[in-house]
Amino acid sequence: MSSSVLDHRLDPRIAIPLLVLLAALPLGLDAVGESFYIGVASRILIFALAATSLNLILGFGGMVSFGHAAFVGMGAYTVGILMQGGVVSAWVAWPAAFVVGGLFAFVIGLVSLRTQGVYFIMITLAFAQMLFYLMASLKTWGGDDGLSLASRSRVGLGLDLGSDTQFFYVVLAVGSLVFFFIARLLNARFGHVLQGIRENETRMAALGFAVFRYKLIAFTLAGAIAGLAGALLANQGNFVSPALMQWSQSGMLMVMVILGGVGYLYGGLVGAAVFLLLEEVLVGYTIHWQFGLGAVLLAVVLLAPNGLLSLLRRRGAV
Repeated sequence: MSSSVLDHRLDPRIAIPLLVLLAALPLGLDAVGESFYIGVASRILIFALAATSLNLILGFGGMVSFGHAAFVGMGAYTVGILMQGGVVSAWVAWPAAFVVGGLFAFVIGLVSLRTQGVYFIMITLAFAQMLFYLMASLKTWGGDDGLSLASRSRVGLGLDLGSDTQFFYVVLAVGSLVFFFIARLLNARFGHVLQGIRENETRMAALGFAVFRYKLIAFTLAGAIAGLAGALLANQGNFVSPALMQWSQSGMLMVMVILGGVGYLYGGLVGAAVFLLLEEVLVGYTIHWQFGLGAVLLAVVLLAPNGLLSLLRRRGAV
């Protein structure tokens, strides 16, 4: 089968060993007495999901959204608010977070996608900050202090999400399904058109494609996936706070994508893993860990302007 530069297929030689490695990770950590890192691994997978959703619109759609954390936060608050109302089922709360994230993204996209460039960046940032201040002012849901969850959501099927290991496997299953879906989407006609819009929006419009509609669908879908990531994040920490929606969180997601590789299928996953592992290591040495992280980012930008995965592409590995 012929392929083009617009194809980003899941290579089984990479995907299957990676999935097996991740599935075996909790067993290995338990064996060496480092079970604490199972929680760290879950956090990395959740942020990889959020970063991959941003990569869908940033890397493949050319939309530099600086308010993506707002959708993560709204997904997290959906779980927290439902749990406060007595709804603990993950089968209700997680799809609800997906829908809420998508709805907010749809409304924000309707307005912001009518602009381009720095105006688009500023409008998405402005909407995210509005949601941040709104949630910080609502004392019913914790205000500035945030909202504590009594427990993790329940999925039934004999699984107990209170166990970090079982929670990790559920996050891995959800993340893998979403990742597979995004890969299929990018290699379908929709993904090719989206990448065409990124390259030359005017030409795609002249060819008869409904550019605004394609961008709005991608923006909405990315927001929905970010909302699902927020639901998992709320469960992982048993806590929801307006800080999840701050501009700095959106910046962190963007750094993850840039670090891994903008427009690479695994860019969000690699970026989230490198960023959070670096944070974990550097925090053990100094409270000024951001300085060390900044130095690493500077090195990556200078040596691999298109992200770490671009180094592998030069060697034909991806």
